[in-house]
Amino acid sequence: MTAELPARPGVVDRWHHVVDRRDLTALDALIADDAVFSSPAVFTPQEGKAKVLAYLRAALTVFDGTGFHYVEEWYGDRSAVLEFATELDGIHVNGIDLIHWNDRDQITSFKVMVRPVKGLQALIPLMAAQLSQS
Repeated sequence: MTAELPARPGVVDRWHHVVDRRDLTALDALIADDAVFSSPAVFTPQEGKAKVLAYLRAALTVFDGTGFHYVEEWYGDRSAVLEFATELDGIHVNGIDLIHWNDRDQITSFKVMVRPVKGLQALIPLMAAQLSQS
């Protein structure tokens, strides 16, 4: 007997669409005005839609062409944990995106955790370079 997997929430489907197609218009519609982004490299949460969009756009650019892919996913009522893997400058990077959304199916919280430390150290300057261009 095999357990039936839960259906992927619509918000997660929309996030995958954004990642797969680099669809920035869809990204804008997906993020709530009061959203918060928590970076693995910045202590202070980044509050507001404009900041969240800046970080997510930067990440989409940094991870483009790196083999970024989601490995596994877990869902709650209004939350999801998406485990990812990629390679940056020859360093294997593994992490999770912890996503929460509101009753309008807009992301309200996006928290990223990255390992190992070498992976985070490779990611920080790449993200900083992208963010400085926004």
